[in-house]
Amino acid sequence: MNRIFVMLRYDWPLLFVLLFTNWLPDNVVFLKFRGWCCSFFLGTCGKNLRIGRNNIFYNPSKVSIGNDVYIAHNNWFCASGEINIGNEVIFGPLNTIVAAGHTKQNGSYRYGNEPSLNIKIGDGSWITSQCVVTGGTVINNGVLLAANSVTGGKELEANSTYAGSPVNKIK
Repeated sequence: MNRIFVMLRYDWPLLFVLLFTNWLPDNVVFLKFRGWCCSFFLGTCGKNLRIGRNNIFYNPSKVSIGNDVYIAHNNWFCASGEINIGNEVIFGPLNTIVAAGHTKQNGSYRYGNEPSLNIKIGDGSWITSQCVVTGGTVINNGVLLAANSVTGGKELEANSTYAGSPVNKIK
């Protein structure tokens, strides 16, 4: 019963909002409008959320977003675990944020357990483009994650720049 409630309260309404607003261009007015419409169907959401087109939220009830967050187009948020996004965070295009993992069972990953691994992204961070933030990752305040980086479940030191696959501190 609880899963059905969550699907009716969060998942399906957010899917319909995103579907019906994807034809709107990505300009300031429609980014704010799309963000406002989506804010009602996330776990928690601060003010001034801006969302680009073609974003996907799996389990949006487990996604918490702070104030003044910008999410560019084509990001995927898979929240099997909790995804906590701080204030003034920027997501460039084509990022994958996955708060989950897979285990092998009977020689196959298809039907193995899916452990829930939380993700925390601190205030003022910038996840640039085509990055993968995996479960268990803690991105502290003011972190720049360079393009095409993979976090690998690490804790990233505040006010630093990280790049690579897996990420390494470069500045």
